[in-house]
Amino acid sequence: MAVVVHREKLRNSWVWMAVLAIISLVGGVLALLNPFAATLAATLMAGWVFSLLGAVQIIQSFRMQGWGGFIWSMLFGVLTLVVGLSLIFDPLAGMVSLTLLVAVLFIATGAVKIMYSFSLRSVSGWGWILFSGIVSLALGVMILADFPFSASSILGILLGVELISNGVLFLFIALGLRRL
Repeated sequence: MAVVVHREKLRNSWVWMAVLAIISLVGGVLALLNPFAATLAATLMAGWVFSLLGAVQIIQSFRMQGWGGFIWSMLFGVLTLVVGLSLIFDPLAGMVSLTLLVAVLFIATGAVKIMYSFSLRSVSGWGWILFSGIVSLALGVMILADFPFSASSILGILLGVELISNGVLFLFIALGLRRL
């Protein structure tokens, strides 16, 4: 009975996966239409996320002041906040560091997708997941190969390709779940 309920939940989740596919595909096309704006937007968004995380960490540090790790927690929060503010107030310089970070992220996610695809060999469309992982890995290597000269535009282009690749991945997962 539990297997049937679990399988039914998976089958019904295909719509959400299809929505993720559409969002990712649209975002990828928009990023390719204006790669500099996509790079700038990614840098600013990362800056705001780091700033928010840093502020929350600082507040949390004061809430646990008697704790032995107060200083380390506070230091982590301050450093995270400083990174975020530097990306917000100097996004052009931040593009270079974010480009390096994204290159590492693409390489890591590519490796994970490749391993994930091998675990799904019994599922229809697993080869597309493998392809998506290879694309992610290649994008990370491409960023590092031309680093830092094209950081202002290549990140937006590669982000667009990555989003499209993820959209295709989500689409094939959605179709596979629908067939369950």
